[in-house]
Amino acid sequence: MNIEKARFNMIQQQIRPWEVLDPNVLNLLAVVKREEFAPTEHKELAFADLEIPLKRNGAPNQTMLAPKIEARMLQELGIKNTDKVLEIGTGSGYMAALLAAKAEFVYSVEIDSDLVATARNNLQRAGVANVSVDLGDGAQGWPLYAPYDAIVVSASLPMVPENLLQQLRVGGRLVAIVGEAPAMQMQSITRTDENTFTTINVLETVAEPLTNAVQRKKFVF
Repeated sequence: MNIEKARFNMIQQQIRPWEVLDPNVLNLLAVVKREEFAPTEHKELAFADLEIPLKRNGAPNQTMLAPKIEARMLQELGIKNTDKVLEIGTGSGYMAALLAAKAEFVYSVEIDSDLVATARNNLQRAGVANVSVDLGDGAQGWPLYAPYDAIVVSASLPMVPENLLQQLRVGGRLVAIVGEAPAMQMQSITRTDENTFTTINVLETVAEPLTNAVQRKKFVF
């Protein structure tokens, strides 16, 4: 496989049609080597328009998001070089590497200990120094380093928990895929003041759910 041609095709044929037109994001996707974060047995799928399984015997939601989803999330976040960023669901570390290329620092949390080790190794090998990967359950955020300028959830949530929203700094942005299959929306949420959040539905998509995600209350009649 011609890797550089596959990367070029990914950007031009998958990512641009999803209205990812920010040149900074497109340049970043060309520079950060996605194939180096894909599992060895799935490296040939690194540029494919699909979610890539991260564990042979893991839960079905242990995946890398499709490239176009990661790219659109990155564009919606609009990361600045002064931003302190939280990522929930480190996976292989690829999204953390993309975020780190733009942010001051990225705090990433992953519930699976094997993936924590994998992500740390991948990031170290790629020379990414401004990311920490913590082992833990980030389903309601990670208050240890809050508040954050930006938060991204690298999986889907039935709803965005209030605890997670409260970890945003005023002016901060959160991007997540919200809802239940088949009706999910990528949402961009901005904290406009202490008690107000503005939500924009960016696009319809689907993604595997976050482990231990907070569920909507069910009405019983």
